[in-house]
Amino acid sequence: MLSTSKALMVQGTTSDAGKSVIVAGLCRILSRRGVKVAPFKPQNMALNSAVTHDGGEIGRAQAFQAFACGIEPTVHMNPILLKPSTDSAAQVIVQGKAVDAMNTIGFQSYKAFAMPPVLESFEKLTAEYDCVLIEGAGSPAEVNLRENDIANMGFAEEADVPVIIVADIDRGGVFAHLVGTLDCLSQSERDRVVGFVINRFRGDISLLEPGLDWLEEKTGKPVLGVVPYLQGLMLDAEDAIDTKQDNIDSSQNVLNVTVPVLPRISNHTDFDALRAHPKVNLQYVAPGKPIPSCDLIVVPGSKSVISDLNSLREFGWDKQIQKHLRYGGKVVGICGGYQMLGKHISDPQGLEGHQLDAEGLGYLEATTVIEKEKVLTKKSGHLHLNNKVSYVTGYEIHMGVTTSKGVNLVACDEGDDGLVNTDNNVFGTYWHGLFDHPEALALILEWAGLDGEKGIDLIKEKQRSIDVLADALEEYVALELLFPNTVEN
Repeated sequence: MLSTSKALMVQGTTSDAGKSVIVAGLCRILSRRGVKVAPFKPQNMALNSAVTHDGGEIGRAQAFQAFACGIEPTVHMNPILLKPSTDSAAQVIVQGKAVDAMNTIGFQSYKAFAMPPVLESFEKLTAEYDCVLIEGAGSPAEVNLRENDIANMGFAEEADVPVIIVADIDRGGVFAHLVGTLDCLSQSERDRVVGFVINRFRGDISLLEPGLDWLEEKTGKPVLGVVPYLQGLMLDAEDAIDTKQDNIDSSQNVLNVTVPVLPRISNHTDFDALRAHPKVNLQYVAPGKPIPSCDLIVVPGSKSVISDLNSLREFGWDKQIQKHLRYGGKVVGICGGYQMLGKHISDPQGLEGHQLDAEGLGYLEATTVIEKEKVLTKKSGHLHLNNKVSYVTGYEIHMGVTTSKGVNLVACDEGDDGLVNTDNNVFGTYWHGLFDHPEALALILEWAGLDGEKGIDLIKEKQRSIDVLADALEEYVALELLFPNTVEN
């Protein structure tokens, strides 16, 4: 059992077992009970990231968990962030700042390099907060990675924290996942596992109960809860793209929006507000598949812009974008997508790959140079489209410096950003989160051809979703065994 002055680590039998979601829900529960709580993830590998108020970069899941706590995210909530740039290389972010590439540091010396800042950040959080909820990464059963582990049991052992293990029953084989995971651990690691949570259950719980009894007898560990499959929640995805749309109102006009999924797509949470809008049919196009007929194409951000630009051409998307514009469609580029819509991209230091320059798609009068110093900043200003103006907020995460000329898209305190072309059918910007502000989203939808529609209040929708999640955990998880010293307000 835990008191609120201690930490709890949530690990999973697999990636996407529900670790991020369970941590977010527990964060909201403790916050509602008056506990000063913060999230923590020692190491994250993801291309979805967020800018913190202290000017750093962390995994988006930890920023979302901080949102569930009602606090501002800091770099110490995710001290190590790995951003893959190729299948075998990754940029290493330490306490919010890019320091080097993994192949430069060397995998064998990585643990010695990474563990000190991880422990330093954890100690800062435990000194400031009553409770720290820790999210693992992937699975602790990856025995090939045990020697260099700072993400799961390696950290739990070093920090001496208890662990619960989450498994996704919707995948099938949940009992094998849990028993097999436990068998892959050392005795000291098994000893610190205080119980299991089974996630995404559908059906009659009485049919599952014999299996739960068997699991508890087999492992000697309690099943702390069985969480039902929760539909219709708007929660930030850590890496996997959520394509579900259950709310489309097709009784009248619907705006068809397509996002081509680049091999190194980043910050696809940019499109959550579009996916949540009842008048927007959002489609993601897999690599190599044709772009369907639509009203708006959004070229997303990318961790490896020149490489993804080459892939875009390889898939024939450049020709399909050209045809789309010729037939009256609109195109938006966000961050790396903005760079691709420009005239030229150069990477003289080879920071993102071996190719040092490439011609862009040429729709915007902009040229980009990739530089080592990364821009990390939150933004606010005014969006200009169709001779109308809307307040807008966002954030920038990029290594490119873009020189442009033409009609500016966004005006803010720090200057202008982004471009609209002279035909008013293409615009690009570095601002992530551009669709999140309701007024700005409404203006963009109008520009793209959907008149008279309001934007979605994404913040309000996320608050509602977290509360629904927390309510479910309150009902289905034995929280009194984990947090016996908390009392509901």
